[in-house]
Amino acid sequence: MTIPVNQLTDPAVRAFVKALNANDETAFTAALAPGATMSDDGSERNLAEWTDREVFSSRGHMDVESESDGGLVLVARYRNDTWGEMRTKWRFTVEDGKVARFETGQA
Repeated sequence: MTIPVNQLTDPAVRAFVKALNANDETAFTAALAPGATMSDDGSERNLAEWTDREVFSSRGHMDVESESDGGLVLVARYRNDTWGEMRTKWRFTVEDGKVARFETGQA
């Protein structure tokens, strides 16, 4: 079972997932705080390069299975044209209504 994006608890996380799933780079950038950072499987990544490769050029999509910690931690089936589908965990840090950091990796 998946949680509809519009029912995600945290507004910043909801905006992030909605933009990612719509492949909307403008809305995605707007959901991020200035200087936002990220890691993938425990390794720091360049956010712009990673999102271009793993999300926008490969049509990434998240189907959220569960949320915890007030909506700041998601478990989702993530798929893109490069890697197919995998179960992933996402942890968000939100500051001033924007995603300041996210950490993702296999769940």
